[in-house]
Amino acid sequence: MSVKWGVLGTANIARGCTIPGMKMAENCELYAIAGRNETKVQSYKDEFGFEKAYVGYDKILEDPEVQAVYIPLPNNLHKEWVIKALKAGKHVLCEKPLALNAEDAKEMFAVAKENNVILMEAYAYLHSPYIQSLKDDIKSGIIGDVEFVDTAFFTQYYVEDIRMYKELGGGAVYDLGCYCTTMILSLVDSTPDFVMAKAEFNDKGADVLASVILKFENGARAVFNVGMIFDPGSNRRKDILYVHGSKGTIVSDVEYNQEGKVSYTVTSGSKVYTPSINVPHNYMLEIEQLGRCIENGEAPHITPEFSIKNAELLDEILKQIGY
Repeated sequence: MSVKWGVLGTANIARGCTIPGMKMAENCELYAIAGRNETKVQSYKDEFGFEKAYVGYDKILEDPEVQAVYIPLPNNLHKEWVIKALKAGKHVLCEKPLALNAEDAKEMFAVAKENNVILMEAYAYLHSPYIQSLKDDIKSGIIGDVEFVDTAFFTQYYVEDIRMYKELGGGAVYDLGCYCTTMILSLVDSTPDFVMAKAEFNDKGADVLASVILKFENGARAVFNVGMIFDPGSNRRKDILYVHGSKGTIVSDVEYNQEGKVSYTVTSGSKVYTPSINVPHNYMLEIEQLGRCIENGEAPHITPEFSIKNAELLDEILKQIGY
């Protein structure tokens, strides 16, 4: 069986990442696309082979054939359209960050529960076997207890982009920092009890560079840096991950959401090894996983509890920087 999907919005991440992943997914039927611009909606229909094209977001929710919707709208529109979709009886995959604060996230998951449908936040990279391998190595105890994590995500500066406007929920912490916080929370089995953060802002009120220090209840520490600061149009980016344990380290510079052959280096005492992991298209894995949740009752890989915990951490970081 296949799940009939609708895409609510014509954002670049949909065209470049998620819809190609949907086309690869074995249990996904690309059924409908909706947007506010008729020309753009038709171009998506022609390019990807959607059966239906709707001008207006409400129309896709009124279609009884649509079982699930993917929402890649600007961050400030997530809550409104996620709740509308859930109340229409649609399962929802919503782009990260799911909500602009933890209270909104809790409300959205409550609506999902009330309507007996699934809501999952879209962190495609967390579905990667690369991340699972990292977690398995840490769980095995080869580097001992995780004591410190350092990660970073830097991209180009965007001259005209929704990421650069505060009123649209833009900024480096929302756009990039959420990758770092979810990575850290995936690797450190504890809750942060100390947060300190500083940021630089653009003239539109969005943070473009931020540094964060975290300390956890179990004594582990973490830092991360994010920024949209490289030359506009350069497509440059920098991703790092360093995990220090009581017995060893894990080091990687693999980009978030990377696919193909990827690796990281584990050092434990005199032992050094570099596992090589074959990573399929992460967005395909994400769609297939939610499809199995819908069809077979599998639990969502990105749980409501994890999304809320991450949203609470983002809330404190944004408070610290004065967003």
